[in-house]
Amino acid sequence: MNAKPFHLNRTLLILIILLVVIAIWKPVALIYGFQRGGLYALIALPLALILGIIGILNLGHGDFLTLAMYIGYLLFENLKIDPLLSMVPLFFIFLALGMGIYMITIKYVLKSGELNQLILTFGISMVIIQMAELIWTTRPRNLYVSYASSSVSFLDFSVGTYEFLYPALAIGVLIALRLFLKKTKLGQAATAVGQNPRGAEIVGIDTNRVYFTVFSISIGILGIAAGVMLPRTSIFPLTGSPYTLKSFALVAMAGLGDLNGILIGGITLGIAEAVIQSIPGYGGWSDLVFFGVLLAVILTRAYRRSES
Repeated sequence: MNAKPFHLNRTLLILIILLVVIAIWKPVALIYGFQRGGLYALIALPLALILGIIGILNLGHGDFLTLAMYIGYLLFENLKIDPLLSMVPLFFIFLALGMGIYMITIKYVLKSGELNQLILTFGISMVIIQMAELIWTTRPRNLYVSYASSSVSFLDFSVGTYEFLYPALAIGVLIALRLFLKKTKLGQAATAVGQNPRGAEIVGIDTNRVYFTVFSISIGILGIAAGVMLPRTSIFPLTGSPYTLKSFALVAMAGLGDLNGILIGGITLGIAEAVIQSIPGYGGWSDLVFFGVLLAVILTRAYRRSES
């Protein structure tokens, strides 16, 4: 009965000890890792929502993020809308885009198996990438706002302050999603559908409406992520592609439906990446952190299941 709390407490204790060690050994890496991990969590949260409730593998996840960044860039260049303010119109633009994509494509493959879902979302990914190349070419684009370069000095080093928005937004989106799932009728219906879609249909829940809403909201959240990334990220057709794989890795590590685990896992892995990058000669190994930890988690879970 007490085995699970014991494992949780032991894991939390180990994590705290590691954070203290890193704070003493590599304080700058700890700060930048915390910031980067917040961004990973912010991007992974909508994918976790789709996988946990709809159960579809969206290979175009990062490419929707790329498209949102291009739209945000156009809003800044043509309408002079500040990147942070653009998060609002980007959310609603991509909420509407999510609605359209769901009605035109996604709803028709929900019951046709994982392979068809993968092929469809891979096709959507390719369409977005090719469209971006045709319209904007492969030339990287950047926008500049003065506040994105602000920094603060602490002891013998300085750190950028803008990137603290990443974990702040990740926490804000997490709280909003938790409130939506627990306090609204539609959110409670979504939770029920995620746990048992057939049972939810039997008691009268409109699963198609739930899937439509959850998918649309998830794509809309990518508009928020794009807005906050704009001042610090070069935009090109493959900008978002790496985030697809990292988001899948985070969901696999946290487990389906564990939104809190996405935040904790994202920050933990962001710190691990930053620490490795701070070691001379080992910076190139940082991208392996996500997938090395992913393999370790999968093997550990498999071992525990075989033992039980």
